[in-house]
Amino acid sequence: MVSTSLILHQLCVYIVTWNVGTKYPDDISLHSLLGLNKNPSLSEYLPDIYAIGLQEVNSQPQNQLLGFFKEDQWIQKFKDVLQGLDYVSVKTEQMQGLLLTVFVRKQHLVHLRNIESEYTRTGLGNLWGNKGAVSVRMQLYGVATTFVAAHLAAHDHELDERIEDYKQIINNHHYHVKKYKNIFDHDYVFWFGDLNFRLSGDDSPEQVRSLVEKNNLKELLERDQLFSVRRENKAFQYLEERLPEFPPTFKFKEGTSQYDMKRRPAWTDRILYAVQKDNYANVTLNLNQKSYKCHPGYNISDHKPVTSEFLMAVQDIPVTEGDNIEFTFISRWVIDEENIIEYWQSKDFRPASSDWIGIYKQSFASLSEYIAYEYVNQAECYPVEDSENLTHCSLRAEFPENVHLNDGESYILIYIKNTGIRGVMSICGISNVFRGENRPPSPRFEAVD
Repeated sequence: MVSTSLILHQLCVYIVTWNVGTKYPDDISLHSLLGLNKNPSLSEYLPDIYAIGLQEVNSQPQNQLLGFFKEDQWIQKFKDVLQGLDYVSVKTEQMQGLLLTVFVRKQHLVHLRNIESEYTRTGLGNLWGNKGAVSVRMQLYGVATTFVAAHLAAHDHELDERIEDYKQIINNHHYHVKKYKNIFDHDYVFWFGDLNFRLSGDDSPEQVRSLVEKNNLKELLERDQLFSVRRENKAFQYLEERLPEFPPTFKFKEGTSQYDMKRRPAWTDRILYAVQKDNYANVTLNLNQKSYKCHPGYNISDHKPVTSEFLMAVQDIPVTEGDNIEFTFISRWVIDEENIIEYWQSKDFRPASSDWIGIYKQSFASLSEYIAYEYVNQAECYPVEDSENLTHCSLRAEFPENVHLNDGESYILIYIKNTGIRGVMSICGISNVFRGENRPPSPRFEAVD
């Protein structure tokens, strides 16, 4: 049982892993993969967080160059589905063909702290990023969570290489947030991806397929390499996994749901998790895994995607007074003129020189979609009379002429606390929604005789 005295609520976390085999998402509908009704507005409930890990995203040099100027097609495809449901992409990390993006519903944004991404190469003597791990970590309602997406060494006979990949990730994957330098320092760990573990034994591909067709999955799973290395404490021993009840997710003939007999079918695509239940006094953290399944209808690559849905307990820790700001009400934003941004902060709040306030469209779908920003080190702050703890700040914001705001369109301001170390950032305040307005022309007075 979870103690409810310090629990705010259960957050729903939805994990996706899929080796897309360098294919593009052109005509694919992602609704089923994301657990959504074809008309998402009719879905009974929506997850609070999506963590989406893809492997073998097309990473040809020309695509990587394009990525400097335009978002990856897969990220844009997921964003097109989730944007209308009030999700925001808070962080993305890509290492060659390995891609991870995390979406959070807007209502939770102001409770996000110390968002950071990281990557570790394990290919070609740890020099090449075709294999390895990428991750996004954060504190959400005070609970430290990390999402790790990995792609480990391939082929049946490379078990030792997969174990070594895991060890290299554990030893070299480090963050820049105090108390949470390592993956397993976190309260919750979600580790998923094309882990490439195969079946032990000398069965032929046809023999394995026959057992799958007879639904003898348990017999096959007894020889699953991932379960073996966990039992023997060689790798992934700190993580848990529900026994898969779906058929092997690799290897298929592209465009079909028929196994390709060039390889023995195997559960290469997995989702594991860990929770440190007793990290806090008077509360027990837990994860309730609601589903774990593959999606056989998706057939563009030789892998089937796998998803899992969790209910994650979070503490009833409010945003601390020393770690947030509150904007004063904004009635309108006068376009192409200087506007005054006013906000309150506690006297314990310590802004950094790299903190900034960004203006976003109300419909923004990513924290990177700011239209313009101002650094807060230009703000004038002074104590508030009759208050021992509050400071009032004013920031003059006049954006360059090339910043285009539309008359009548709705916007918001977001305060981003930025440490400047590896892009670690926190969302410390969000304003009310306001409209951009052109100033009415001055009245003209006709000459009077």
